[in-house]
Amino acid sequence: MNKEELQTLLASKNLTIASAESFTGGLFAREITRVPGASKIFKGAIVSYATEVKVSVLNVPIEVVDTYGVVSNECAEEMAKHIKKLLNVDIGISFTGNAGPDAMEDKPCGEIYIGISYKDIAVSYKYNLKGKREDIQNEAVAISYTLLEKIILENF
Repeated sequence: MNKEELQTLLASKNLTIASAESFTGGLFAREITRVPGASKIFKGAIVSYATEVKVSVLNVPIEVVDTYGVVSNECAEEMAKHIKKLLNVDIGISFTGNAGPDAMEDKPCGEIYIGISYKDIAVSYKYNLKGKREDIQNEAVAISYTLLEKIILENF
């Protein structure tokens, strides 16, 4: 699935989406809004690159950060849940992880998490990606389209 197909699918189901992004730096938002008609399905994004923004703006509990770190399934799920609520959308998606080049929280470069919140559910997916920083960012966003397709088709 590509961004155009994702937008068509979201529009066909009258669904809205928002993103909470860390290591992707707003790439998901940029890509989805490059398609004409994005305003029908995309409400906005928060780039929460710093941990303090994840906590103070996205309301990720500090206990989650202290216990699991920001590079974790738990943080990804909290980010997705809170962006969904904050921007009042049907689906919240989040990206957190380490795009490198150095290890972070004792987690290797390329360890990333994508969180998706819909209805009263939050799920997250862990990937270990290879490549340069930009490659990891691009691959994560591409993976998210397929994850979203599956969730939308199975649940809406």
